[in-house]
Amino acid sequence: MLRLIATSLCLRCQRATALPLHLRQCATLSSAENQQTVEALYDLSVDIQKVRQLKGWVLHQSPAYTKEVADLLKDMGASGSIIARILAAHPEAVLCHPEQMQAQRELWMSVCPKEIELVGIIEKFPASFFTSSSHNDNQRNNIVYFQSLNLNKRIITKLMASAPQSFSRPVEQNELMVCTLQQSYQDLGGEEANMKIWLQKLLSQNPFVLLKPPEVLRENLLFLRDKGFSTAELLRLLSKLRGFVTELNPDSMRHTLAYSQSTMGCSEEELRDIVLNCPAVLYYPDIVLAERFKGLLSVGISMSQIKETPTVLELTTQIVNYRIQRLRAHGYDVRTGSLEVLNGTKKDFEVSYGKLKLRRERPIFNPVAPLKGDD
Repeated sequence: MLRLIATSLCLRCQRATALPLHLRQCATLSSAENQQTVEALYDLSVDIQKVRQLKGWVLHQSPAYTKEVADLLKDMGASGSIIARILAAHPEAVLCHPEQMQAQRELWMSVCPKEIELVGIIEKFPASFFTSSSHNDNQRNNIVYFQSLNLNKRIITKLMASAPQSFSRPVEQNELMVCTLQQSYQDLGGEEANMKIWLQKLLSQNPFVLLKPPEVLRENLLFLRDKGFSTAELLRLLSKLRGFVTELNPDSMRHTLAYSQSTMGCSEEELRDIVLNCPAVLYYPDIVLAERFKGLLSVGISMSQIKETPTVLELTTQIVNYRIQRLRAHGYDVRTGSLEVLNGTKKDFEVSYGKLKLRRERPIFNPVAPLKGDD
């Protein structure tokens, strides 16, 4: 009997230590589900099974403010179905204190004054809105800072939504990274008048650039300068990469550039031109590039064609094959024609394809050819 009790206690201890950290730290966790929370979620048509499967721990918490969350969202213009989707995707929202929710509402409306638009943001990024009250001061200070840069409110809202960590941390860290970006832009010859637009585009394309250490940017720019890129070319790259230059490191770039140069059989000068036209050569690992080179060569595209239009390397093999089949159906052979028609987004390709199809189908009128008449 004593052995049985000891075994039971050991198993219970193992289960306790296996719990996620945020559960073990919470003093209000109970062994049974909070029936008030469950019933309130049922009344709101929330998918309870999905909540139990993905974040069942929320249902064990007390207190919970399910009705208050729903009332807040409804007051902002959210429909019942939207509220249900938000709570199914992020049930932790019911643990947010009403005062904190109202504070977040006021904070977000300082950059997104239209409540119905804010509801759309909350639906996509609920975790960014229902956040800890300990971050309020940092959020407010960061909003004031980005507003002082005269950034568009939509850009600030996008930053808060997609990279909330950058607003939860002390404003001094963001100031340091922004100053590093601005200084790099100016050192490379960027014009002061265009810097705000450049910075907005950069942050919009890659909000996580703020979370990178400033030294990473400096190290990567120095590496590229050592590889022979001029100041003007580095500015082009910094603008084209949209923040990817902070995701890279000298070792990965050195490896990828060496592989690309060896595979394409080009000189260092030719390689720099290829990188300027297709920065993807810098940040795709060689295993990805190898698969794409193989896919292009297997359909009859030559290496010289790839060097002329390296942007095709940005497309997956599946996309390339699909587009080639579409073009072939209208008599266009990429083996003898330009690869430019393959490039771009899905929308870009459809426009190019439509123009090509129209040219193929439109009859050519010859003004000097005799007219056919009735005999």
